[in-house]
Amino acid sequence: MRVVIQRVTRASVSIDGESVAAIGPGMLLLVGIGAKDRAETVRKMAAKCVEMRLFEGDDGRFDQDLLQSGGDALVVSQFTLIADVRKGRRPSFTAAAAGGEAEPLIEMFAEELRARGVRVGTGRFGAHMRVALENDGPVTIVVDSDDLDRPRR
Repeated sequence: MRVVIQRVTRASVSIDGESVAAIGPGMLLLVGIGAKDRAETVRKMAAKCVEMRLFEGDDGRFDQDLLQSGGDALVVSQFTLIADVRKGRRPSFTAAAAGGEAEPLIEMFAEELRARGVRVGTGRFGAHMRVALENDGPVTIVVDSDDLDRPRR
C-alpha cells in the first residue's frame, strides 16, 4: 500500500464535470492498494496518516497532526501508485490489487479515518476523476506500507 499525502489549503475531485467531494485545509490522500495488502495494513496506514505531524503550530514547526489542526481528508484511489517502472518504458501494474480486492480496502481506509474523528470526502473508485488541489507549503510525503515496520536508522 502506498499513500501520497499532500497538505492542502483545499482539494476537490470531480467526475464528468460534477463535483463529487471537496475539502478545505487538510490532507489529500492518494491511495494505491497492492495485491498483497490486507485489512491490517489499511488500519496501520490510516493511523499513520492521521497521526503524522505535518501541520504547523504557533512556533512554525510541524507539531500538529490532522485532528489537532482541525483539517479534513480527501481520499482518492489511485492504482497507478503501485506501478513498477524498473523495466522498459511502459509501467507495469501487475502488483496492484484487482478492483474487487482494492475497492473494499479503499473504503475501509476512509472508514478508519472517520473512526479516528476525521471528516472525510472521497472520490469514486474506478472512475476517471479530475483532482484539483492547492498544495500548502508545498508539503508532500510518500508513505509505503513496507516502511512501517522497518526500524529507523
